Amino acid sequence: MIRFRRAQSRVGRWFEQASQHVTHWTGTSWAFTIACLLIIAWLVSGPVFGYSDTWQMVINTCTTIITFLMVFLIQRTQNKESLTINLKLNEIIASTEGASNRLVDIEELSEEELDVLHEYYSSLAEAVKRETNIRQSHSIDDGKNPHPRVAKGRKPSKRNAVSPVR
Repeated sequence: MIRFRRAQSRVGRWFEQASQHVTHWTGTSWAFTIACLLIIAWLVSGPVFGYSDTWQMVINTCTTIITFLMVFLIQRTQNKESLTINLKLNEIIASTEGASNRLVDIEELSEEELDVLHEYYSSLAEAVKRETNIRQSHSIDDGKNPHPRVAKGRKPSKRNAVSPVR
């Protein structure tokens, strides 16, 4: 059984909860409406302040601060969602009978290595398009020139090129 470890400190837990709430709230219609109303109020106040430099600096400063903070919130959310999706996919691969588990933790490969795999799967997709039997299953072993780190441990194949299975 897996034990989940909580955040190290009360402050860490508070920041995590606060960022989750702020991230959720900023994606609502109410947040967008409030932002629009604030911009309208700023525009309407322009004549009162004579469209001064201070008046312009207020909106510039506010939007800069909000943008700066939102970049971190968005990145945090993106990192968490990416990790959860990877974990869910790893679980599906690991629990599916007959599935190749060589692609578990593929996110650890470099961009160059991922490009090689992308080309490899593109060639596999072409083979699938040529396939006449729609029930024919294809695996990582059916493509040509698989990436060495993914293909390690596979049985040597007499055929390296992708061709439709007959």
